Amino acid sequence: MRSVMWFRRDLRVHDNEALSAACSEKECVPLFVLDPIFLERSGLPRLTFLFGALQALNESLGGALVIRIGNPVEVVPAFAAEVKAQTVFVSKDFAPYGRNRDIEVATALRSGGMALRGVGSPYCVEPGTVRKDDGNPYAVFTPFSKRWAGHLLPHEESDALFSSVVQAGVVPTTPLPALPECGAALPVATEKAAHDRWAWFVAEGLDSYSEQRNLPAVDGSSQLSAYLRFGLVHPKQLIADLGDSPSHLVYRSELAWREFYADVLFHQPHTAWSNLQSKMDKISLDTDARAKERFASWCAGETGYPIIDAGMRQLLATGWMHNRVRMIVASFLVKDLHLPWQWGAKHFMKHLVDGDIASNNHGWQWSAGSGTDAAPYFRIFNPQSQSEKFDPTGAYIRKYVGELADLEGKTIHVPGADGRATYGAPMVNHSAEREESLSRYKAVSGK
Repeated sequence: MRSVMWFRRDLRVHDNEALSAACSEKECVPLFVLDPIFLERSGLPRLTFLFGALQALNESLGGALVIRIGNPVEVVPAFAAEVKAQTVFVSKDFAPYGRNRDIEVATALRSGGMALRGVGSPYCVEPGTVRKDDGNPYAVFTPFSKRWAGHLLPHEESDALFSSVVQAGVVPTTPLPALPECGAALPVATEKAAHDRWAWFVAEGLDSYSEQRNLPAVDGSSQLSAYLRFGLVHPKQLIADLGDSPSHLVYRSELAWREFYADVLFHQPHTAWSNLQSKMDKISLDTDARAKERFASWCAGETGYPIIDAGMRQLLATGWMHNRVRMIVASFLVKDLHLPWQWGAKHFMKHLVDGDIASNNHGWQWSAGSGTDAAPYFRIFNPQSQSEKFDPTGAYIRKYVGELADLEGKTIHVPGADGRATYGAPMVNHSAEREESLSRYKAVSGK
């Protein structure tokens, strides 16, 4: 029998449950469908990384990967019929768009006497699995993570029988569209690069992760988010290498956050772009022409706050931003500029190579105080104190804010760099805007 392996967020050949299941058939045809909606919604960094990952995947498959462009609901059933396959194998998708798409694909396949079979997922524990004793989903991370850990199983690798993969040239393929040159310095988009980075991190950074992970000037995080986003590595492979030391447990907790946000989105798909806490729908936000000018300055890294500008410029330069800095710039957008978190989330999704709708948008809701967090809106980061604490030498700021590259001492943390002529003045006064944020929150909460 012939099967189709439809790759999506699992662009690897090793330890891929769906690929192993597909290759258990007599013949397997590997397929990737470039969805025009993904082309429309993804920024250049994400597309560039994706295209690189597809090229690497094709090489790993001996040139057998078939590319088709179009609506998967139409393309996949037509392709399965074209190659006379009975089953299309996929790694299950739990995001709102992916779930609806797969329902439609499965219906179309059934009408042609074929089937869609989901095997495995991008997560250690599938969204929807972790529930309270009463069957309801969790709304708070800590109890979720404790029960989530109890669902983790010993990792057993599953490798495919590549002898069943239909050889290159048998099925026509469509060239990927040409992309403009991406100015961001992106990571190498291969499965090997993911494992090389993980091996380095285990040897050099993992044991000090709990102390180093919040320091943006230090290479203290795994930086595997893009590889996880596109499935060049699976979180089970990472957890298998973790022990019980404090740093290892903190890293496992960060993986649990990724799965928690996927679980929240699974149960409440509207929270992709709407407030989880509906009371926050009434909070006063700025959306006028002046607000849009402030947003443009924030996007360009021209706020007059050194740590904010460093983060925003890192995003433009690399397609990535350190997680601590993501929280600082998000707090600034929502609490100091009083802008909708959705504006920031869309900007991140445009420029992040690791853009993931569940992690990105619920992370923004955490910063906005509209999401799952138990300590809500009144958490307001002070950019200067955050900078002094987490970039004490100013090395991170000097790397990305060229106007301050030669500035030493604590002045580098001060808004406007204490009046340095080559650097812009701070666009707002943090203390005044903090009070304004609290006033706006009190108006909708009474607290």
